[in-house]
Amino acid sequence: LWQSGVMLAALVVVSLVIAYATAPGPNSARSAQDCGVDPSFTAPPAPQRTRPGEWLEHSPILILMLVALAAGWLYQEFATKPAITAISGLNTYNLLFIMLGALLHWRPRSFLDAVARAVPTTTGVLIQFPLYGSIAAILTQVKGVDEQTLAHHISLFFTQIATHDTYAVLMGVYSAVLGFFIPSGGGKWIIEAPYVMLVANDLQYHLGWAVQIYNAAEALPNLINPFYMLPLLGVLGLKARDLIGFSFVQLLVHVPLVLVLLWALGTTLQYIPPVMP
Repeated sequence: LWQSGVMLAALVVVSLVIAYATAPGPNSARSAQDCGVDPSFTAPPAPQRTRPGEWLEHSPILILMLVALAAGWLYQEFATKPAITAISGLNTYNLLFIMLGALLHWRPRSFLDAVARAVPTTTGVLIQFPLYGSIAAILTQVKGVDEQTLAHHISLFFTQIATHDTYAVLMGVYSAVLGFFIPSGGGKWIIEAPYVMLVANDLQYHLGWAVQIYNAAEALPNLINPFYMLPLLGVLGLKARDLIGFSFVQLLVHVPLVLVLLWALGTTLQYIPPVMP
């Protein structure tokens, strides 16, 4: 839809303007040394290989075998499934990038050393996600006396007070708030879709834009739940607190901007009833 294109263009432009405006100037910028990071790195000398296992660690044979097996699995996935189904699986992404990283390092020892150097700088962030998993379990698995989950009751609260004119804003707020506590990358949509889409249909709201509302607003908490920061922190040797201030400014501007765009662009769309089988 052209509405999605307008929203994408607006967010890209606004994000770039905020990033430019909040970038530290010459007097406030900090170097890597100021952050306690030593950017220099010298690969340690390869130890003398005295055992077959050590020889394999410094040989590309294992990497090439693993990459070949992974390539075969990926080929099978795309050959037997529709492309959108194959590429949408999280396992596919994980395998692809792990194998690509291993291939670029060429030798197992180099790859393992690189991972070991990256993990200490991301430990603080990684600890958050088991806690998010616990919150998700509370919201989606613990049931009350009526055999309904807490997520179900939260969904009903927002959907019952929505009208055709307020649907976009209320659903956007609901999705953003819940996304803060469960940064699922859209995974919780499986649970909430029946309620969200049922109300959209009852209110005769454009069903495709209802999905866009949920998706766009659910991404807002990513500015403070730093999914995207993990590789950046590992590469730069920084901590989350070094970057969160800049992304929080983005959040402050993007929340009203996204909600207004979702509401305004939604008014340009006409309801189309679903086709019943």
